[in-house]
Amino acid sequence: MFKEISAKDIKDNLIKAIADEWMLISAGDESAHNMMTASWGFVGEMWGKDCVTVAIRPQRYTLEFVDKSDYFALSFYGDDKAIHKVCGSESGKNVDKTAKTGLTPVFNDGTVYFNEARMVIICKKLYSDFLRPENFMSCDEKQKWYPNADFHKMITAEIVKVLIKE
Repeated sequence: MFKEISAKDIKDNLIKAIADEWMLISAGDESAHNMMTASWGFVGEMWGKDCVTVAIRPQRYTLEFVDKSDYFALSFYGDDKAIHKVCGSESGKNVDKTAKTGLTPVFNDGTVYFNEARMVIICKKLYSDFLRPENFMSCDEKQKWYPNADFHKMITAEIVKVLIKE
């Protein structure tokens, strides 16, 4: 059972949760949805709102769902990486990741998230754009992370709901 809390009442160190625990980014509805593992992102205040920014490469199937939707979800599952092994290495174009992971989808708040999560952050998109190669201050990051010039799309969204497992 989930309980709703304020974004400012999240007890987790979200930098640690995103970087070490990882998260799923999910979007879509009952007719079609997808999710992907992500370990990059930001949380803070923007435009007077509690916000997140996520990074999605253009070739990721999940980006199609995020682009089509007003909302997406971030969900966290603790230290068990089994879900992430599937959602971070297989494409939803080729495999039913929901079936393969055994996750139970919940369609609510304009998006999809999964009942097995320990925490879910529902996000409403506010702004998105691709990283631009000419805007890197150093070539180090560009060369290390983008040898194929597949620059992430950065999506900033308002946190509209936080759900934690009771």
